[in-house]
Amino acid sequence: MSKVENKKYLGLDWGEARIGLAIGESESKTAVPLDTVLTFEEVFQIIKDEEIDELVVGQPVKMSGDKINLNKEYIGFVEILKNKINIPIHFVDERLTSKAADSLAGDKKTKAGRDAIAAMLILQSYLDTLY
Repeated sequence: MSKVENKKYLGLDWGEARIGLAIGESESKTAVPLDTVLTFEEVFQIIKDEEIDELVVGQPVKMSGDKINLNKEYIGFVEILKNKINIPIHFVDERLTSKAADSLAGDKKTKAGRDAIAAMLILQSYLDTLY
C-alpha cells in the first residue's frame, strides 16, 4: 500500500475588515489558528512561506442551508484568489463558525483571535471529510 502524500492547507475566514487564517495538514487532520491579516499580499506571502498545497475558504450560507447572494466584496476576494494562485481552492459552509469561535476564544473583544479560530473551524470541518 502506498503512502498518501501529506498536504498542507490554509483555512481562510474572510471578513471585510480582516482575514482569519488557520493551518493544517492531511496527515494529522488537525487545524490550528494561525493569524489574522489585513491584505491579500499577506495571504499570498503565507501561502509561499508555509508551502501551502490547498486553500479552504469559508462560504456564507443561510441557516436553512440555502446559498445566499454573496456580496461583491466576497466575490471579488474569491476572484483574486483564483487569479493569483495556482493551487486548489475548496469552499466550506461557514454557518455558525463565528459564534463557535466566540465560545472558544474566551474573550469576545479579541476580534483577531476570533477570526483565526473561525478559520480553524472552517478548515477543521474540511479536514474531517478527508479519507
